[in-house]
Amino acid sequence: MSMLIEIIPENIDMRKVRQITECLRDGGLIIYPTDTVYGLGCDIFHKEAVERICRIKQVKPDKMNFSFICNDLSHISDFTLNIDTPTYKLMKRCLPGPFTFILKANQAVPKLFKNKKKTVGIRVPDNAIARYIVQELGHPIISTSVHHEDDIIDYITDPYAIYQRYKDTVDIVIDGGPGGYQPSTVVDCTGDEPIIMRQGIGML
Repeated sequence: MSMLIEIIPENIDMRKVRQITECLRDGGLIIYPTDTVYGLGCDIFHKEAVERICRIKQVKPDKMNFSFICNDLSHISDFTLNIDTPTYKLMKRCLPGPFTFILKANQAVPKLFKNKKKTVGIRVPDNAIARYIVQELGHPIISTSVHHEDDIIDYITDPYAIYQRYKDTVDIVIDGGPGGYQPSTVVDCTGDEPIIMRQGIGML
């Protein structure tokens, strides 16, 4: 059974953050707040944990569209091909914020997931809890949204309701306050011009 850990965004308890990152290093799954909806994540370098997420989402690893949650833009060159200046300026202007930028993946991404993924989604959420976790871990975590079973409501916003639903599935649920109803805006930057693939809360 998982733990429910409360973290106050305005006064982050680093002892709790370290507890969460230790769980990630051990292959644990966490549900955590972002600047949009709550995310389900794990350490990107822990293959078994990634496979656990795929089983929860009932998607094969090679079909899964993950985003990487980063603390800032310093990690993106580890996983992406050369980013042109206009794209970098756009990301710099929008991040941290409710955007997912789709970029061309370098060879590190297929090696991680044993698939032929040519792209990777990059997120730098405007949420101190998520970013402190990534900073303490030292590299990005995988992110996929936590959905509601209800057809009308897309996302679960109440951390305790999330805990009740996922307590037997994940290792830690972080209560960082109510989540949002809208996902991030997805911007495809793999072509000549940025294209909005999904309009979420972020406005370009």
